[in-house]
Amino acid sequence: MEIHEILESLKAGKTSINNAKKLLSLYSIEEIEGFAKIDINRRKRRGIPEVIFAETKELDENKKILKKILEKTNSVIISRIKKEDYPKILSFAKKLKVKIRTGKNSSSLLLFKKPIKFHGGKVGIITAGTSDIGVAEESRLMCEAMNCKCITRYDVGVAGIQRIFPVLKEMINEDVDCIIVAAGMEGALATLVSTLVDIPIIGIPTSVGYGYGEKGIAALASMLQSCSLGLSVVNIDNGIAAGGIAANIANRANRKNISN
Repeated sequence: MEIHEILESLKAGKTSINNAKKLLSLYSIEEIEGFAKIDINRRKRRGIPEVIFAETKELDENKKILKKILEKTNSVIISRIKKEDYPKILSFAKKLKVKIRTGKNSSSLLLFKKPIKFHGGKVGIITAGTSDIGVAEESRLMCEAMNCKCITRYDVGVAGIQRIFPVLKEMINEDVDCIIVAAGMEGALATLVSTLVDIPIIGIPTSVGYGYGEKGIAALASMLQSCSLGLSVVNIDNGIAAGGIAANIANRANRKNISN
């Protein structure tokens, strides 16, 4: 039974509350051949779409999960696709006749059936260097999947600090609800941005860097130790999480503005 059928049956007195609860619980999880359980109603419950972490899955498993999710929902993100699987996933998506959004320097994809309408909030996305773009693009795909308009400005780090000021002026003029800052090496850009604007900042330490504090360790430590309030931090290279948090903030702010 579909959700509306369960609710209509409950309203008509044809089923009990306990049975309706059981049916709704069953509807919310889709099992695939014993190896995956998909949270189909996550979008309705939390506003966050289903995300497939492809890096640790076999190609055939990813295909089966993709197909099932797209049968039940409008969109899905598949992240961290193996290099050898990427063209095969693209080809499979085209066979499913769904629309595809790719990310620059990223191995993640946003797949969707009906056009995504940007009726949510606005999110600014900034990177310190060009090496951070792939992670930032994961955030963009996630925000767009959650109906947010994204304003992206890349390669504006502290090595040429003068580059950041016109970018932040633009973000303020665009009235973004949240700013994501992806930075590797020492990760200083996130702290700098958070000292200059009254907008929630989400820092993504990236694994760009070498030697002492390599692989994002120094950037993570720097962001966590920031003395600038208003900065929150996700794990190293976790663009998906940053996008989900930023879009939730932006969409909630947008709903508040509309209601007022």
